[in-house]
Amino acid sequence: MEFDPAIEKFSPEAFGSHLRYLIEEVRQREKKERVLFLCIGSDRCTGDSLGPLIGHKLNQQPTREWEVLGTLHEPVHALNLRETADCIRRQYAGYVVVTIDASLGQNRQVGRITMGRGAIRPGQGLQKELVSVGDVYITGVVGACGREPWILQNTRLSLVMDMADAICTGICRADRVGLISKEMA
Repeated sequence: MEFDPAIEKFSPEAFGSHLRYLIEEVRQREKKERVLFLCIGSDRCTGDSLGPLIGHKLNQQPTREWEVLGTLHEPVHALNLRETADCIRRQYAGYVVVTIDASLGQNRQVGRITMGRGAIRPGQGLQKELVSVGDVYITGVVGACGREPWILQNTRLSLVMDMADAICTGICRADRVGLISKEMA
């Protein structure tokens, strides 16, 4: 499912409702109770900072019923993703893992937020071979596909911040109405 983060088009309620549906589907199928947001990216590159920004914002929420890996202060990126995936298998086996990452797409898709079932393989847009992670994914298209590594370096911070705000608002809206809390499992 795709969401447009533009203020007049983005619906935190629709986002939260779809996120709830996907999380509950995994909970029932795999008997998992809690939720872990795995926010992938690097704070050293504007376009790749979507995940750590969201992780930072989620950790700032006063009442939250989730765990977060990947923040501005402790990012999860290409160099430590495999180690983090191993940690998740050991320490978070009973969690629905919602993976959040920046992605590349076509020019007309830039600014779109996507959400769906299954794992994602970070780094594909730049032809990196990284481990697949997650039960549910949320991605934000921050640039157009290409092999040039500078694409992510030239992404406007305002775009990334708007997308991070929209995603965090949708997650928090879902939590406020009890969509993520462990009591709903």
